[in-house]
Amino acid sequence: MPAAPRLDRRSILGLGAALAAAGSLGRARAAPVAAPLALERVADGVFVYRAPYEIIAPDNDGAIANMTLIVGGEAAAVIDTGNSRLAGERFLAAAKAATDRPLRYIINTHMHPDHTLGNAAFAGDGVRFVGHHKLPRALSQRAETYLAQAQRLLGPEAEGTRIVLPDLVVEQRLELDLGGRILQLEAHSTAHTDNDLTVLDPATGTWVMGDLLFVGHVPTLDGSLLGWLKLLDALTARPAARAVPGHGPASVQWPQAAGAERGYLETLRADVQRSIEEGRPMGDAPALAATAQRGEWALFDEFNPRNAIAAYHELEWQ
Repeated sequence: MPAAPRLDRRSILGLGAALAAAGSLGRARAAPVAAPLALERVADGVFVYRAPYEIIAPDNDGAIANMTLIVGGEAAAVIDTGNSRLAGERFLAAAKAATDRPLRYIINTHMHPDHTLGNAAFAGDGVRFVGHHKLPRALSQRAETYLAQAQRLLGPEAEGTRIVLPDLVVEQRLELDLGGRILQLEAHSTAHTDNDLTVLDPATGTWVMGDLLFVGHVPTLDGSLLGWLKLLDALTARPAARAVPGHGPASVQWPQAAGAERGYLETLRADVQRSIEEGRPMGDAPALAATAQRGEWALFDEFNPRNAIAAYHELEWQ
């Protein structure tokens, strides 16, 4: 496979404009208004759509990752937007029902399509799109694949879905003011992906973790297994009143809720390392890695084999 092209910041911004103009799966939906997703209030001014443990399909509109709305005195922020424009529209409808504050920021916790492809539903005057400083490159490089997958799996429900890149990036930390409510954004080193971002609402102690935290849904590895375990050590040492996982309940106790994820990742590491030490080929890894945990996680058979291959790639050179 040829190496991905190198992109500087100017090239990324130019590509973003081109994708916005031409990278769509069809024209934006004109009507009817999308049915709002159901929101759970998890703290004062914090509302979460709890996604089902499902693969993207027409009957879920691509709304398969948790999405969060945080409302301040002057404005509101949305964190993650679903796997299609329609999923984003449905969350937008829910946000409008929950608050009359204007949406000022759309924050993506990482590049995966179930967290980013609904962005187009929120594009408009005064709206800023925010992400990790590595998100523009990562999302641009995968744009064609992500859009094709949405079209293949959603069909007509993918209408209007397009890539919207962040115009405000987080190098390390960034604070966003919603009017009497400051959100603290933090860019992390490679773990679930190489562009993971968390959002802390100090007013309520709510920490939106994105896919650095899976609860019930098997974790998915697209970055570094060792990096993820190391980052979990650092994150779980920091207190919060509650956490919002990328997949799982609308909110969970922190850091207790990270225990099952850590157990899975440690088991994956141990089993893959054992296979390598025994001289087994990479092709054997999916049948041997973490299989004792199959009954503990939703979508295990869909994602664990990929995790095993990714872990083997990483650990064979350790």
